[in-house]
Amino acid sequence: MMDTSSPKPILLVAACALVDADNRVLLSQRPEGKALAGLWEFPGGKVEPGETPEETLVRELREELGIETKVPCLAPLTFASHAYETFHLLMPLYVCRRFEGIPMPREGQVLKWVAPRNMRDYPMPPADEPLIPFLIDLL
Repeated sequence: MMDTSSPKPILLVAACALVDADNRVLLSQRPEGKALAGLWEFPGGKVEPGETPEETLVRELREELGIETKVPCLAPLTFASHAYETFHLLMPLYVCRRFEGIPMPREGQVLKWVAPRNMRDYPMPPADEPLIPFLIDLL
């Protein structure tokens, strides 16, 4: 039976697997001072009111990495649904191969291009880790 005594708010976060010409995926390390600091994740962010997940990614990729992409360049791949202590995370994961510019860390994060088969070498938040097999199958 489900515990319905204190429902957790659902947090909608969009994430993007940016793929380069060598089929590597860009991972971003959460900077010190943030929740889950030091863990590696897919770039993205919280979907703001009135935004679609795709619009969120176009905005976040510009803000976080200084690159430009368009909504049609974002292909939905899978999603994560994960219960954290104070909220429930719902995170659609998109794949993007078409973008302009070179990703640069604009928010103090560390960036690394990683082959999907090597992603398990990078500690990830509990919601991100189950997405790895989808990328291994795809790439």
